[in-house]
Amino acid sequence: MIEGSTDSEIFFFLALTFGLEEDPPDAVARAVGLIEETGRRHGTEHPIQMTVATTEGDTLWAFRYSSEGRSRSLFHSTDVSTLRAQYPDNPVLHELSDDARLVVSEPLGDLRGAWREVPESTCVVVRGGREELREFSPTHVSSPRAVLGWPGAAHRTRSGRGRCGGPGLPRRSPCGPGE
Repeated sequence: MIEGSTDSEIFFFLALTFGLEEDPPDAVARAVGLIEETGRRHGTEHPIQMTVATTEGDTLWAFRYSSEGRSRSLFHSTDVSTLRAQYPDNPVLHELSDDARLVVSEPLGDLRGAWREVPESTCVVVRGGREELREFSPTHVSSPRAVLGWPGAAHRTRSGRGRCGGPGLPRRSPCGPGE
């Protein structure tokens, strides 16, 4: 249930609806696709500008994307020990494991090599002290009624382009209206 009216809460609800708990990259790709299509249908040329992250406790997925292709910045740390050396009095950094990574909108400090920018239209996957960059693009859906299962919507499956996928990950198709 949505209790507020912020764009973040609506986005989170859409991602949950599209399976965020089962397949975060696909859910985010479908939510972004729906937002873009809905926005453009209502005359918004560039409906989304986002840096977004989610985790289930072991893996972190962070996304940088905008409809315009010029997102706000997103960075991830390369090595916590480098940050500890720069900020020896910061107790939080000393509580992190050596394989931890930080994801931030702007790098903290000027320490060369401590931060790596996440490229535009990219998902960074952080797991077990390693990070992997994957191309991200929305999965376009053509009807919010069909996707969200609203009454009166015809359903058919169509192949979708996009998601933050990789080898061995399931590929899902969005629902679209019968045409």
